[in-house]
Amino acid sequence: MDVSEATRSSREADAETETESARRGGPVKVWVDLASPSHPFFFKALTDTLSNVETEVTVREKTETVPLAEEVGFDFETVGKDYENPTLRKVGIPMRTAQLTVSAPSADVALSSRNAMCILAAKARGTPSIHFTDNDICAYVDDLKAEELYHRLEAQATHNVVPEAFETSVLTDRGADSDSVHTYDGYKEDVYVAEFEPDPTFPDRLPFDGEEFIVVRPEALSATYVDADGSIVPDILAGAAERGINVVYLPRSGDDEQFADGVPSENVYVPEEALDGLELAWHARCMLTGSGTMAREAARMETPAVSFFPSTRISVDQALIDEGEIFHSRDAEEILDYVESLTDDDVTPDLTRAKRVRREVAELTADLVNESVE
Repeated sequence: MDVSEATRSSREADAETETESARRGGPVKVWVDLASPSHPFFFKALTDTLSNVETEVTVREKTETVPLAEEVGFDFETVGKDYENPTLRKVGIPMRTAQLTVSAPSADVALSSRNAMCILAAKARGTPSIHFTDNDICAYVDDLKAEELYHRLEAQATHNVVPEAFETSVLTDRGADSDSVHTYDGYKEDVYVAEFEPDPTFPDRLPFDGEEFIVVRPEALSATYVDADGSIVPDILAGAAERGINVVYLPRSGDDEQFADGVPSENVYVPEEALDGLELAWHARCMLTGSGTMAREAARMETPAVSFFPSTRISVDQALIDEGEIFHSRDAEEILDYVESLTDDDVTPDLTRAKRVRREVAELTADLVNESVE
């Protein structure tokens, strides 16, 4: 694909979405709260579509969230942090909610994603909130009480914006008015994938001399929502090496690094520094992951994607599997057979669909902002 042509068509296709304040001359004050690493990309892509808004940003210290907020160009204030210790984490969420209630910027409307802290703080301050989520896992896993509580808190938002595949009853059954839940035809990842501009020189940074590669990311085995006896990644890596398939392997932790032990280093590359996930998805022959986000990112740019997520899947993942956009299996040989079956026509990334979804979400957001400030 001609990258420069794709980029040019992107700029021509994307138009700024006016808020009501732009038409009447005064800016809307928008407070954006970033609580997790995926949020900077999503909200930068979204707020860049809104004209004549004055954006104030707060960020929680959680893994790479702060540096990523810097990377995308947000000016922000850091408020609160996430804790690795489970006991401290329980305290950290209400503590940060209180901090936001006191110190959040004055705003006409608050924007957040999967973030009950911002919703509750905005409610306490009398600020309308627009909340974005795509995780409805408690609709499928009844014993996850923490997830059920989180959905009860998310239901307190003035507006919830969700993909059409989302099980909206997890919000309406927990207090949200059905008129406050708004759907769009696409997925959250479309919003930021749509403005991605691929670097054609990116593969030169990998030690494969320009040869094709796949990406492998392991399961989050320590997460409460994951039910698995172990990882299938060692079998995937060993099988890929046997078949001569080059792999960029992205361990989640030091424990995951051992999965590559004994696998020929000329086939498996474990980067010492973080690599751009969207660049990997664009240039890879296939994206393989034990979780959801990277598979969805690849699928929405029409790169072949494999999920080997070991537990009950949220509805957006299941929808993409049912639609054939993501291949799901827990069998390493079956997965590698799928990778080898891909043709060059299968591996042709494209952003046209993502751009359409981004425009739809931007227009919906502008309408909700208008409604909030009327």
